[in-house]
This record gives sequence, structure tokens and C-alpha cells, in this order.
Amino acid sequence: MRDNVKGGALTEVTFYILLSVYSPRHGYMIMQFIEEQTGGRLSLGAGTLYGALNSLQEKGWIEPYGSSEGRKKEYLITAQGKEIAEKELFRLQELVNIAVGIMQQPS
Repeated sequence: MRDNVKGGALTEVTFYILLSVYSPRHGYMIMQFIEEQTGGRLSLGAGTLYGALNSLQEKGWIEPYGSSEGRKKEYLITAQGKEIAEKELFRLQELVNIAVGIMQQPS
């Protein structure tokens, strides 16, 4: 995953994964969340998703939630993950505000 921790852009998939685990979700529910939220524009395969989940766990942005005995493993965003998601939201809002300002200027 090419996400830049130092204030750079997250990939769209990473951002959606972080958003999806503001509530505990297992892998299949994360895939469904992303597909529903994007109207089917983004659809993750299991291999892509689980690779991303492992990477996000290593970064400390998400963590396993609850007991996974006999159940599918659920994930939840960490405080650090929330900080990263909030920075990305701010970056995207800034980008949109600049673009709107430029595009609404008279030619």
C-alpha cells in the first residue's frame, strides 16, 4: 500500500477501509460497505482486502475487535487510524475548496 503517513494522500481503498471500521466489521462486511458506499464503483477482491487489512494492522491504524473464536475476525479503527482518516478528510476538503474556487472564477 502506497499510503503516505506524513500528510500525503491515502489511496481511496485505504480511506474507505478506515471509514468502514469506525464500527466493528469483518472482511466480507467491509467489502460490502465499500461497494455500497461507492455505488459499485469500487469492488475489492478478498486477496486485496486481506492484504490491506494486514498492512493497516502493521501500521497500527486498525486492530482486531472482540473474540474471533468461532466467528469471522472483526476489525476496528484505532485512535491513530482515526487521526489519519481525519487528516485525509481535511486534505480532501481543502482540495475540493480550491477546485471550486478556481472553477467558479469568471473566465
